[in-house]
Amino acid sequence: MIGLLVLLIVLVFILIFKISKNQKSEVDMTERLGKFETSLTKEIGEFKYQFSVNLKKDFEELNDRIDARMLAINEKVNLRLDENFEKTNKTFSNVLERLSKIDEAQKKIDGLSTEIVSLQSVLTDKKTRGIFGEVNLNYILASVFGENNPKIYELQYKMSNGSIADSILHAPKPLGNICIDSKFPLENYEKMTNKKLSREEREISFKLFKMDVKKHIDAISGKYIIEGETANQAILFLPAEAIFAEINAYHPDLLKYAYSKKVWITSPTTLMSTLTTVAMIIKNLERDKYAKVIQVELNKLALDFERYKERWDKLSRSIDTVSKDVKDIHVTTEKITKRFDSINKVEFTELPNKNGE
Repeated sequence: MIGLLVLLIVLVFILIFKISKNQKSEVDMTERLGKFETSLTKEIGEFKYQFSVNLKKDFEELNDRIDARMLAINEKVNLRLDENFEKTNKTFSNVLERLSKIDEAQKKIDGLSTEIVSLQSVLTDKKTRGIFGEVNLNYILASVFGENNPKIYELQYKMSNGSIADSILHAPKPLGNICIDSKFPLENYEKMTNKKLSREEREISFKLFKMDVKKHIDAISGKYIIEGETANQAILFLPAEAIFAEINAYHPDLLKYAYSKKVWITSPTTLMSTLTTVAMIIKNLERDKYAKVIQVELNKLALDFERYKERWDKLSRSIDTVSKDVKDIHVTTEKITKRFDSINKVEFTELPNKNGE
């Protein structure tokens, strides 16, 4: 009995020792997990801090680059616009100044309109009339585009076929190069409108006048419309408003004939309007050129933003992955902690003694 009792006492001590040892292991494990969780939380915090610092730095560098690019574009565009506006204002000032001179000259011409039939004292022959038309044409071109502006117009321009046009206008596409030639059919116009002559003589002069105009139209169409060199149209300039008004009012067949030959008949007033329109088109094309520069720069900026978005999406996916892994580790840690808490709460029942207590 005594030996059995000793054996039971030894077993009890062994059991108590194992239980104590197990509890100590559980405590050590809990401490290790706690330290691991603390270390992991610290590393994650440091990672988040360093990540936010780097991300902020990248954003600041990107913003600096964008600001620098936009500032450079704005300075470049503003510089060009200022230069363009200055040139435009100067051109308009010159146009207004020259228009005032033209108005003065036109008043003088209007004062002579009643004597246009009797211009023999001034325009004695065809050569003199030709010089008068060329001078009038040159004055109008210089008034609209400025003097000596070969980029837009040239005087006494020699064609590839040997013909010399009074002027050629370098208009923008799709117009192209347009020849302008001055014609002054005066003799038969004088006779046609001279009521001192007989009706038969005036009718003959009427027919001869139409023949003269058609001859000038054919000459301009044949000499100054060259495929691949000029536009498919040319301008006949009449330096006398009265002759232009006569054709438009009483000779629609001449206008139709001119249209069929791609020749446009103009007077000083209508030519001025036409050239002013061309000048505005040229200025608008210059503005469009600068607008295209801005569009190219904006397209480059759009590509930069597209690359930025791709990289940001990639970075966002990486952040989501890290965040998910952190959440999974946190869940696992919670489960392990709860499991150890459950083990620690287990109660061991004491063994009964020999008396059954």
